[in-house]
Amino acid sequence: MINDLLDLINSETIYLVANWGVIPFWLLLIIFPNHGITNFFVQSIIAPLLLATAYGYLSYNLYLDNDILSGFELYGGLDGLYSMFANEILLLIFWLHFLSISLFAGAWIVRDARKYFIPKIITIPSLVITYFSGPVGLVIYWFFRIFFAKKVSFND
Repeated sequence: MINDLLDLINSETIYLVANWGVIPFWLLLIIFPNHGITNFFVQSIIAPLLLATAYGYLSYNLYLDNDILSGFELYGGLDGLYSMFANEILLLIFWLHFLSISLFAGAWIVRDARKYFIPKIITIPSLVITYFSGPVGLVIYWFFRIFFAKKVSFND
């Protein structure tokens, strides 16, 4: 039974569960940004903990394969990055990284919008864009925030 369960836990399953699994968190941020359920599930450590668990599991499997650093060419130029992402597990680890950071940014947008009384309708486009392209949505939100906060701040 344990072997059957471990057979189900593969890169493809982790990718699908992570990809589809973050959508409810994003929907909570978009539809119910200030609700207690959103605060509990999205504004807490729950989502990053789930994604970090998959991240750790994949990293551990790389370690077991004695392959933890082979192919890690992050700073060797674009060709090195391309060859690094040819490794399915490293690609998936970086995808989990992106999902985590984007969700963290989305949660920050909602908390910050609450602080400056920014209407939900204004934050929705920023959240959607942050889901798809991370930093671009964050910068768009920042421009909206300048109007509502009546100040330009680079370090809030």
